[in-house]
Amino acid sequence: MIDSSKLDEPRWYVLHTFTGYEQMAVDNLNKCIVKNNLQEYILEVKVPMETVIEEDKNGKKKAVERKLFPCYILIKMRYTDSLWHTIVNSRGVTGFVGPQGRPLPLTEEEVRKMRLEPTVVDIKVEAGNKVKLSGGALDGFVGTVLSVEADAQKCKVEVEMFGRPTPVDVDLAQIEIID
Repeated sequence: MIDSSKLDEPRWYVLHTFTGYEQMAVDNLNKCIVKNNLQEYILEVKVPMETVIEEDKNGKKKAVERKLFPCYILIKMRYTDSLWHTIVNSRGVTGFVGPQGRPLPLTEEEVRKMRLEPTVVDIKVEAGNKVKLSGGALDGFVGTVLSVEADAQKCKVEVEMFGRPTPVDVDLAQIEIID
């Protein structure tokens, strides 16, 4: 049952796209938003990406951005039937994920797990603290905090990667103090 007090709140939905057309679908939707003045209904459209560490043919490791869910994009919007027609008729979009192609909003837990919304973390961390990283390509790495940007909810952590100390930027939600 949908909470009627949340009907006007924007929610996250999943759109299916043609293979390899994710970015084109996002670009077309963004143009459609501007052209039809839909900024108050459609707040954000994105291709979920993750950073993974790959080894090239020469044995060198590097961080690479990869689509988290190929053939899918995420859209944060206030749903209306007229928007449904506009979105599913956009180039590159095959439809919404949900029963009979009707949108089914993501749950709050799914939004939190995918880190679609910024989370405010109240953690007392400062330069010099030893921390363990969780989530993403650096899951399980242990490092030392170099600097903290509390306003941006980020910090710079030095971890041992590729045999040498490497500074990485992480969200405060991804660290756990182990000192």
